[in-house]
Amino acid sequence: MERRFDPEIAGRGAQGAKVPTRFGLAEREVDGDWRDHVEALGGPPVKLRTTVTEERPKTILSFNTSPDVPFDRSVNAYRGCEHGCVYCFARPTHAYHDLSPGLDFETRLFAKPDAARLLRETFAKPRYRPKPLAMGTNTDPYQPIERRYRITRQVLEVCLDARHPVTITTKSDRVCDDIDLISEMARRRLVAVSISVTSLDPKLSGKLEPRAAAPAKRLAALGALVNAGVPVHCSVSPIIPAITDEFMEEIVSRAAALGVPSAGWIPLRLPHEVAPLFREWLSVHFPERGDKVMSIVRSIRGGRDNDPDFFTRMKPTGVWADLFRARFAIACRRAGIQKQRFELDCTGFRLPETGGQMRLL
Repeated sequence: MERRFDPEIAGRGAQGAKVPTRFGLAEREVDGDWRDHVEALGGPPVKLRTTVTEERPKTILSFNTSPDVPFDRSVNAYRGCEHGCVYCFARPTHAYHDLSPGLDFETRLFAKPDAARLLRETFAKPRYRPKPLAMGTNTDPYQPIERRYRITRQVLEVCLDARHPVTITTKSDRVCDDIDLISEMARRRLVAVSISVTSLDPKLSGKLEPRAAAPAKRLAALGALVNAGVPVHCSVSPIIPAITDEFMEEIVSRAAALGVPSAGWIPLRLPHEVAPLFREWLSVHFPERGDKVMSIVRSIRGGRDNDPDFFTRMKPTGVWADLFRARFAIACRRAGIQKQRFELDCTGFRLPETGGQMRLL
């Protein structure tokens, strides 16, 4: 069913859809329903504002045993993400906190100012053993509020001090704000950066990822990191059938021209509440092809909107999946680029300073 664009949520990814609830939470009539209360009282429509709540967790490292990801630990400096990517697989995490995976996820953010201190204390524990630490696995470490909080930079400073390897995944050229730290870490084989480029059309990107960096800025960031000697990977993801797959070959070609040595792709994933949010987005922006998009998505996910199973969730199957896989392989071969696993150095790890000052490097 086609829906009209709501100007009140311009610049946001979620389109105001009613989101199914889990965990026995109270059901909401409209995502971000606080706006409706104001309107019901006769007030003017309220423009959605981003709010940030500071939280003080007791630990900052998250560990996983998933067979589908190449890391076993991560740091997330923020919860929620203002980039507002409508397809973001992390959206359902907000439901655990009685918040909407829709508009709340991109407007009601949480920051962890103690992250660097907690990480330093974790590294200093006698039984701690280093392995590459992933940043950007849940929400973007360089989303807009990083410019104010600088939590990601503080975490990188701790990692550099401790000689602890890090991988960074982002959609923002803001990563270049820390190119001094990142290039120093690269010289010590302590960092690799992945930048996701979804399309080359800024108008489409503005609908899919309304507050993420424009495609041209992401490509420029890839080039700047290459020039700084940083190992970089271009992630063409997610591939959205009949929406973004047309850009696959050109993104690979442009990344290779910048000297990017590695590229890969990830298919669209629609876990839990993300599926109805994405369907709503399609009904607003691409009503004429929504059925086609979802038909292809289901065809690569065994007839479901999403495959949540270990070992298969990152490996789409079927004719369409084989086609995307073949197209990407041909594009990489023509561009002289391939997916690489950057080997980072864990051997130089040392106990970090815990007295409030960094070592002289």
